[in-house]
Amino acid sequence: MCEVNQTEITEFILLGFQDFYNLKIILFMLILVIYIVILNENLLIIVLVTTSNHLKFPMFFFIKHLALADVIFPTNIVPLMLDVILKDKRGVSVAGCITQLHLCGVSGFSQCFLLAAMSYDRYVAILKPLRYSLIMNPNVCLALVAGSWLIVFIFISSGMILIWQLQFCGQSYINHFYCDLGPIVTLSTSDISSLVLLNLFTSIFMIAVPFVFIIITYVFIFFSILRIPSASGRRKSFSTCSSHLTSVCTFYMSMLLVYVIPPEEGNITINKFRSLLYILMTPLLNPIIYSMRNKELRGALGKLLKNNSINN
Repeated sequence: MCEVNQTEITEFILLGFQDFYNLKIILFMLILVIYIVILNENLLIIVLVTTSNHLKFPMFFFIKHLALADVIFPTNIVPLMLDVILKDKRGVSVAGCITQLHLCGVSGFSQCFLLAAMSYDRYVAILKPLRYSLIMNPNVCLALVAGSWLIVFIFISSGMILIWQLQFCGQSYINHFYCDLGPIVTLSTSDISSLVLLNLFTSIFMIAVPFVFIIITYVFIFFSILRIPSASGRRKSFSTCSSHLTSVCTFYMSMLLVYVIPPEEGNITINKFRSLLYILMTPLLNPIIYSMRNKELRGALGKLLKNNSINN
């Protein structure tokens, strides 16, 4: 229960980028253009992998689901953020804020497990090439992808149960452009000790465990590549991993920047732009990374464009 002189909060006020009031149109247009590019890139990846018979391989199946996560994650944040930028501040119901936080967690952390599944795929392809098609059969690929989404959904939902039970009284302003966990918990007047412990365990499990798994698989991969006698063979083997390794570095570096490196005390604006980098950078770069380094993907795109030009 709220105290006598306090009012129970049913709506949070997102303050957005108030320090950039004079530049809000430029900021709005820049973020909008990046978001449109993100949607087009990742939806194109999903369409290509779904429709092209030349892309019916496990790695492309994982890439498709990574692209799906890269669509859901910014779509959950950017439209509301654009509205906040235009209006300078924006009210969001407590339920709406928690729902946004839930979707952020599921679509964001699922990428950790999808990247880990992709590293296992590369491990099997290089260390067990003769058994690759047997090990990475469609049922295994489906289980890895479904398991990635399901594990994250269960862990995030368990935390959301505790967050739904929080009470908010008095202060309702969030100096951010979306509903992040930190600001929401800070505004709560309830006991958050259980939530903090669960969040710590969940973060370690969903970030550190997949990352350690990726490192271990690549240690085996690199030692296996070094044992290949010919330089051309080593280059060819490494090239099959380069796109995934670049994507892993981009994703974890952006996550490290936001969630691991301590925030700048007293400089909320820098912390907001860190979050903005994390929200937009990985979804923007992933399709570029995979299309530039993968001739099958480029070939499928060229074929699609050629068919469209013939039909027109």
